[in-house]
Amino acid sequence: MITNPTPQRALRAHRPPRLSPRTAATAENLARLAPRLTARDRWLTRMLHEHKVLTSAQIAAMAWPSLRSANARLRELFTWRVIDRFQPYAAIGTAPMHYVLDAAGAAILAHEDGLDPRDLGYRHERAIGIAHSLRLAHTVGTNEFFTTLIADARRAGNRRLTTWWSEARCTRHFGDIVRPDAYARWREGSAGIEWFLEYDLATERPDRVAAKLPAYDKLATTTGIITPVLIWLPTVRREAAVRRAVSATLAELDHPAQVPVATASADHLTVDDGLAGAHWLPLRTYGAAPGRVRLVQLPAAWPQIAPIDGTATAVEPDHGELLPPPPMPPSASLRAGN
Repeated sequence: MITNPTPQRALRAHRPPRLSPRTAATAENLARLAPRLTARDRWLTRMLHEHKVLTSAQIAAMAWPSLRSANARLRELFTWRVIDRFQPYAAIGTAPMHYVLDAAGAAILAHEDGLDPRDLGYRHERAIGIAHSLRLAHTVGTNEFFTTLIADARRAGNRRLTTWWSEARCTRHFGDIVRPDAYARWREGSAGIEWFLEYDLATERPDRVAAKLPAYDKLATTTGIITPVLIWLPTVRREAAVRRAVSATLAELDHPAQVPVATASADHLTVDDGLAGAHWLPLRTYGAAPGRVRLVQLPAAWPQIAPIDGTATAVEPDHGELLPPPPMPPSASLRAGN
């Protein structure tokens, strides 16, 4: 009651326990982590640094035998401040947990590569701030595209995603001309393909999507390298609209053959045939039979592109920049975290 207030000392006597007690990001914590982190844990920190955010389901599909085993390890890494997490709002149901790099994970990455952690440009508030970004759905969707390919490669021994560059890395290398959502290389048996990805959520007019193609034409002219552009769309209807706009734009280019384009939509996906399946429909084919083809069959539609050698693209990192991690995870060890 107002006449008998609670003494101040009583208010400070007991503190409610934190929901998830976590270790402090200190030098002592980093030392204790040295024998605890597996090669797969370290690979995951690099993936999160490169691609900003991954959901628990994406992480499990890429590198763990099950979602349950992945969640068990992710909880440990979260407790150790290697990674952080948030759960966005979902109007229906419950959103999966989303993971980002935390302070201890960033420090470990820097020290592994002989860098000062400050040189990475990492800031925890910026990493976790993606939870409120208006581009969160786009980033998670783009990452879902590639984690699905990695999961497909884990099931089939003759397939590999050998390169996966994030939007941020593409911007650093090509941003003065074009800003793709990602760059990747995929191999299936002896065949391979590299491409730039445009991941579409139907949030802009089809002609705005097509308006990006002249920049790819300029990039091909500047570098002398013709790289296909693959456009992933949410529905068949959206795909048809974008294809009409893209066809009109290609017709206006001086060198349309320098911009090979293919489209696919989520409506074509099946449980048995993943993203590498016969879902891709090229525009302006040259000698190849029309119709949807497998991902590695697309180069047959564009004889003007050079074959790839199957090795990952090597670039010299700028000061304070880490090389892109290998997309395929390391083999599971017998240590903790399996």
